[in-house]
Amino acid sequence: MIPKWLEWVKELQAIAQNGLTYSQNEFDIQRYKSVRKIASEILAQQSNSNAEIIEDIFSREAGYCTPKVDVRGVVFKENKVLLVKEIIDGGWAFPGGWADPNETPSESVEREVWEESGYVVKAKKVLAVYDRDKQGHKDPYPFHIFKLFFLCEITGGERKTSNETSDVNFFAEDEIPPLSEGRTLHKQIKRFFEHYRQPDLPADFD
Repeated sequence: MIPKWLEWVKELQAIAQNGLTYSQNEFDIQRYKSVRKIASEILAQQSNSNAEIIEDIFSREAGYCTPKVDVRGVVFKENKVLLVKEIIDGGWAFPGGWADPNETPSESVEREVWEESGYVVKAKKVLAVYDRDKQGHKDPYPFHIFKLFFLCEITGGERKTSNETSDVNFFAEDEIPPLSEGRTLHKQIKRFFEHYRQPDLPADFD
């Protein structure tokens, strides 16, 4: 579970963003900017970060506040699962990243798997739609995130690293290396091995 202070930050940021989206009154606009500043200062104090940088990040968010979408490809081969080693923290994760505008969810995950691993894949099934905050990921994130996991099948390509990944490999269930726990958790890998062994299982959610 995420800390209560981070829930408050997200709520304050959403109130500020939505208010700035619809408000036309200059006094209300200033009030919403003050709310955004308070959210930035709380996050900065709790995470030992720079409040001005955080406020700048928040200020770039426009329109009605909605969750961001993270897509992850789950690829099996010979009873092993594909993981990539993240340069940013040295941990391993399912290949994936943010969904892009003008792409379907399956197109986004297929692109991300190819970019991070070198493998061309076809998304075959939705395995899970998770609320990141409910999963227990490390490194709390200041925005609300939905994580979509797709079972993918290799159709081409070859093993290749990227500017975000330093290694690419397949691992058996009992050989999982240290993970990038802001992106992928052991319990998720274990659950998707269950899906691999029981292909009729329905998609998980929440």
